[in-house]
Amino acid sequence: MARIVAERADVIAPLAEVFREHGYEGASLALIGKATGLGKGSLYHFFPNGKEEMVRAVLGEIGQWFEDAVYSPLRNESDVNGAICAMLASTDQYFKSGRRVCLVGALAVANTRDLFAQAIRGYFVAWVDALQSALIRQGREADQSRLLAEEAVLAIQGAIVLSRALDDPAVFQRAIDRFRRRLVIESDASDNEGTDVSPQNEGRLV
Repeated sequence: MARIVAERADVIAPLAEVFREHGYEGASLALIGKATGLGKGSLYHFFPNGKEEMVRAVLGEIGQWFEDAVYSPLRNESDVNGAICAMLASTDQYFKSGRRVCLVGALAVANTRDLFAQAIRGYFVAWVDALQSALIRQGREADQSRLLAEEAVLAIQGAIVLSRALDDPAVFQRAIDRFRRRLVIESDASDNEGTDVSPQNEGRLV
């Protein structure tokens, strides 16, 4: 029996999991209805443009979570090492130590990439830009910071794929640990003992 959902926001998280598991093309309305508990009429009430609007809503929520938990602290925190460590902790939490598909990354390599190109590009550009800004505040050169930021995001995304392919979360954890050593300036580490590096945003993970 279809349930009543008070707000559209209530179905974003289950929608995200359907698209992670089945992809855009494979996520039928039947699967979406089963995951959300909504009938076809209710789904179209919340999302008049169907699956495309659903994915855009999910991408919007993902983007906001990363803005709050990752990008903003990297851009604004005075404790740069703390912000970088919190970024890695938040990333580890969000991707469940490599057990969770990156929906944005999956859409980026699928046939539907062009449909969501702006959101996909925005997610990756914002992450690299924010991390670069933090590395520059550490005192690194801009070009070096850009390359290192790109390498870090690339390594995290690659580690998600490899850890899932091998069914070995340790692969993801090793990538996180390796980049923590590369991104945190050792001379400052002793000054940041006791820094809170817990995830910045422990709210609902979309």
